[in-house]
Amino acid sequence: MSEILWNEALRVFPGGVNSPVRASVKPYPFYVSRAEGAYLYTEEGRRLIDYVLGYGPLFLGHANSFVKERVIQQLEKGWLYGTPSRAELELANHIIRSITSIEMIRFVNSGTEATMTAIRLARGFTKREKILKFIGCYHGAHDYALISPGSAAVDVKTSGIPSSVIDTVALCHFNDIECVERTLKKEDIAGVIVEPVMGNMGVILPDPEFLKSLREFTLTYNSVLIFDEVITGFRLGLGGAQDVYKLRADLTTLGKIIGGGLPIGAVGGKREIMEMLSPAGNVFNAGTFNANPLSMVAGSASLEFLEREKPYSIADKAAKEVYEELDRITVKHVINRINSMMQIFFGIDSVRNADDARKANKGVYMKLQVELLKRGIFLPPSQFETIFTSVAHDDTVINESIDVIRIAKRELE
Repeated sequence: MSEILWNEALRVFPGGVNSPVRASVKPYPFYVSRAEGAYLYTEEGRRLIDYVLGYGPLFLGHANSFVKERVIQQLEKGWLYGTPSRAELELANHIIRSITSIEMIRFVNSGTEATMTAIRLARGFTKREKILKFIGCYHGAHDYALISPGSAAVDVKTSGIPSSVIDTVALCHFNDIECVERTLKKEDIAGVIVEPVMGNMGVILPDPEFLKSLREFTLTYNSVLIFDEVITGFRLGLGGAQDVYKLRADLTTLGKIIGGGLPIGAVGGKREIMEMLSPAGNVFNAGTFNANPLSMVAGSASLEFLEREKPYSIADKAAKEVYEELDRITVKHVINRINSMMQIFFGIDSVRNADDARKANKGVYMKLQVELLKRGIFLPPSQFETIFTSVAHDDTVINESIDVIRIAKRELE
């Protein structure tokens, strides 16, 4: 059935898909008919343990009953108004209560829109043009973000971006604070945007002093510090990476978990910067689906569940146990992990930046991915994505996963 659907998709979608990484499953993507908890169910009736989780949003697992009930209730009331609703205030208050650097927030529809708006805000606030980003950090699919990106675009020479746009983006390697200082000294940088934990080049962790120094230098040189927490927000804890690393960004971009699995993005931060946004200020942002009621109630339900139940230990324990089993693979490797995020790199000793990640043996990783998929486990079909666990990855799921990993890893040894 999936092969039939794939052949039809090749006829109507460029490359057969609507987001590039989905085409990475070979010889063709499997098609999902439904999902529940930690499991995907394919059109052929196969059950797969899911460690992709929609590339991060599904921290509560698939079709969480608490979120589902709230969405059903909202559907009965309508799903698009074109006016404000109580639901957007409720989600905003959940976020502002948890991430203390956010004083005001604007909801959009994707992480791409969030980072695009944050960069525009930084430029409008500072009256400067250039931004600094880090090689391999992925901030969505708009022009400024696609200069040396991560994720599915990492090995692609992106066409269609004007040279005038490229000229407004300065680059440093992640964890290279000396490059940051040199660049901020010699350039008028409006903002520095960074994934505090790189999640789209595999998982790459910041050196102990990197983010702290980044905060200090952006203050010294009056640049806006933008933390892209589309992945880490509400995954590393209620306060995201800023709570883990005890830092406060000027602007924060969010997505994924805050929508409970529905389309969403957000940018939030200091009041003096956020009030530059229209209609309060002259930095424009608008969207027919901004603060869509379905996304708002799904997000509120998810964050309410996280606040009340505080189930982070379940997802973190699951990741730790999977990590420990993967780490027993005898082929040379390193695993980067923080809480419920991890990735394994073969053939190298450490991964501190994008260049290190590119040196990893992608062939061995893909062989592992294929062998696990044959046996019922879905890992990301790209070396440069993140293995995620969720609240639904309970002991039953993990014990089955470990048994499968033990069998599959023999094919690598």
